[in-house]
Amino acid sequence: MITFLTILTALVCILLMVVILIQNPKGGGVDSTFGGQGANQMFGAAKSSDMIEKLTWGLSIALFVLCIITAIAVNGGGTGSGLMTG
Repeated sequence: MITFLTILTALVCILLMVVILIQNPKGGGVDSTFGGQGANQMFGAAKSSDMIEKLTWGLSIALFVLCIITAIAVNGGGTGSGLMTG
């Protein structure tokens, strides 16, 4: 279970990095390196940047939730502090 959560977290991180790199730093839509003009013509400039922004927020929330779930799974769901006492 923990291995699956770790792999899923890594995939979300990679997708988040790709989506962030696709964004144009000036807020003008998809970067031209990734075919920005074609995407702007297909979706319209506002719709493509809006879609990428929603995808960024969705992946960020998914990463946050996955990290919390993984931390709970590693801790065993206990309510203790996680510190070992001798």
